[in-house]
Amino acid sequence: MSTPLPPDSGVAAFGASLTAITLAELGDKTFFMALILAAKHRARDVFIGAFAALTAVTLISLGLGYGLKELLPSSVVPWLAAVLFAGFGGKLLFDAQRMAANEAEVEEQEAEKAVAEVESRSRFTTAWAVIWEAFALVFIAELGDRTQFTTIFLATAPAFGFAGLLAGTLAGHALVTWLAVWAGKWIGGRISEKLLYRLSGGLFLAFALVSLQQALS
Repeated sequence: MSTPLPPDSGVAAFGASLTAITLAELGDKTFFMALILAAKHRARDVFIGAFAALTAVTLISLGLGYGLKELLPSSVVPWLAAVLFAGFGGKLLFDAQRMAANEAEVEEQEAEKAVAEVESRSRFTTAWAVIWEAFALVFIAELGDRTQFTTIFLATAPAFGFAGLLAGTLAGHALVTWLAVWAGKWIGGRISEKLLYRLSGGLFLAFALVSLQQALS
């Protein structure tokens, strides 16, 4: 059974998920996919398809996280959240330390290759075709991505309510997708993947401390 949530859990969940998703998505492969597609097709259609895919993966991820939380005794959940947050935060910091300076360029090249492969097989001339192309590319790329793990781990935290997490996660995805589609060329060359990984890692270590405090109280 889930423990009762404090009145401000929705605000905390919204702020935490908005920050975590924004940091995870900026400079990600799906960010560059939306950027590249928007340069070839109408920006509105690309946004609709990409955001729909991110919404679908978000619902799957939240379902997995909350399902895991419901299967375990309420006394174990804060310890699980602390371990997951600490492990994920530590991995992000470790990956940042080993990361090349041009990591964002590597992500962009991989995204460009994926888009080119799809567009070499078919012509996407109608709005629905572009929406479907953006949906399929982003959905596949997002599965198993660090953003999906971010959402799953956030859902395991006992202090975060579903509504707040859903709203914050979707707001973060909408913000980053909007930036990719309408300001991608300007912001794409200014992204430091190493800095984003470090900020994300630090944020998850902070989440781990909060969960540990809940587990000990």
